[in-house]
Amino acid sequence: MDSNPLTRFSKTVDNYIRYRPGYPADLLDFMKTDLGLSSNSVIADIGAGTGKLTELFLENGNPVHAVEPNIDMRTAMERLYGHFENLHSVDGTAEATNLPDECADFVLAAQAFHWFDGKKTNAEFQRISKPNAWALIIWNDRNDARSAFMQAYTMFLAEYSTDLATIDHRNIGKYQLTPFFGKNGFAEQEFDYLQRFDFAGVRGRYLSSSYAFHENHPRHAEAMQALSNTFATHAENGVVDFWYLTKIYFGRMI
Repeated sequence: MDSNPLTRFSKTVDNYIRYRPGYPADLLDFMKTDLGLSSNSVIADIGAGTGKLTELFLENGNPVHAVEPNIDMRTAMERLYGHFENLHSVDGTAEATNLPDECADFVLAAQAFHWFDGKKTNAEFQRISKPNAWALIIWNDRNDARSAFMQAYTMFLAEYSTDLATIDHRNIGKYQLTPFFGKNGFAEQEFDYLQRFDFAGVRGRYLSSSYAFHENHPRHAEAMQALSNTFATHAENGVVDFWYLTKIYFGRMI
């Protein structure tokens, strides 16, 4: 297992693009209504990956600095969204973004904050934020309680994953985020989000994860059979609902 967060997603890029969830339109509406987002707001998307969140703001007309250190993911993002003139793709990390001082109205990290050094990232977010800019830490959490399939899928992951218990972003919560936001504090919002998958989709969703038993793993075939059995038990009309809670932690970078 590749333990380097800058390279461990390289082999998952194709599945990541096809099967990882995007982000709900509710997120954009919330930012417009509650945080003052306009189409002129400058976005810094840190750990942008293949552009799952970047896309939402590009389509809204926002100038987006999409910062991603993994060359395979960044190249995919540029291929998918390079036709947007408002995309600025950047080779950088959360701790050293290579962005100018005070360049962003919103600094975002989606599905990535658990890979960051919190103290160094805070300093970098402060540096690139305009006065009174917002910081948002965003995750699509699997909603294990939403259905029997989601419960069964979580049990499957417990058996067929490499280091999920160690790197699971759901280990990050209020306790870990309090020192990041500091005296400014933070608030929370969440939205339901849904994907529907046939078995190929469920398989691709699993293999989009860096902790999955990929093709060269000795238990890959066993994992695929277990996943097939789980799907067959819970599918209706050949599909399953894959539920998330999109969670947003937000505060001012003052």
